[in-house]
Amino acid sequence: MPKNRLGKSDLYVSQLGLGCMSLGTEETKAIDIVKKALDLGINYLDTADLYDFGQNEELVGKALKGQRDKVILATKAGNKWTQGKEGWKWDPSKQHIQSAVKDSLHRLQTDYIDLYQLHGGTIDDPTEETIEAFEELKKDGYIREYGISSIRPNVIKRFVENSSMVSVMMQYSLLDTRPEEWLDYLHQNKISVIARGPLAKGLLSENGLDKLQNKFMGKGFLEYRLEELENLLPKLMNVTGDKPLQANAFHYCLAHPAVAAVIPGASSMEQLEANVHAINERSLSEKEYATIKGLVKQAYYDSHRE
Repeated sequence: MPKNRLGKSDLYVSQLGLGCMSLGTEETKAIDIVKKALDLGINYLDTADLYDFGQNEELVGKALKGQRDKVILATKAGNKWTQGKEGWKWDPSKQHIQSAVKDSLHRLQTDYIDLYQLHGGTIDDPTEETIEAFEELKKDGYIREYGISSIRPNVIKRFVENSSMVSVMMQYSLLDTRPEEWLDYLHQNKISVIARGPLAKGLLSENGLDKLQNKFMGKGFLEYRLEELENLLPKLMNVTGDKPLQANAFHYCLAHPAVAAVIPGASSMEQLEANVHAINERSLSEKEYATIKGLVKQAYYDSHRE
């Protein structure tokens, strides 16, 4: 499977990663999916300490026994859970990040993390302190590189201007084109985009119309009303003939050189294999890309800009 360089780092990630949040908590099943992903050429796994209160990291760690050197392993921090208190508390402090990384390393059964990401962020955060925490972790060898997971323009710009981060994870798909405003800017600054949610909660898979009726219960998705989606999805399927819709979805995101990888989840072996089959289809031609771009809405993130 083709690999792309993550920013200006020495990390090369497969164009298709595995978003581990969907693995579930059934140990054997989750571990089998991760191992199969590696067998199929995926080398990039993304988890977070938030997922299933750390159990997701534990399962990933068990699955990687004996294969750690084959993987670009990413996880995230910034959400703090305290025993006996309700919910998660946002904590991007240096103290919390440098403590959280050690907990993640223990759960993942590894002594380093390839890509450590801030799991959110606001303009009111102590960003200088957060960056200092990442830089020290990198210097001490606990992490190889760092990035952020955020779609907020003011947060992204602050990190671009003040840090040596190599990636920004953003929700990006045919049905959510808000990140496109920032692709050229990030590429010019040698920072890669990691596209999460590239299948728009399954709407951009082969059974998207079924999901629209059953899972979405007559509701739309972001800026699209139900009727618009019922009209749009068949058109997107027909752009490239007999290619699966998720192939178009993946390759649309990957068409811009800023995007290093798409990371759909997979809760079953069938979903994983379908995603790998889709990424191995040919890329979109310029005409196909232009046709798709003319069909979808060009969205704009109008909050958190200053």
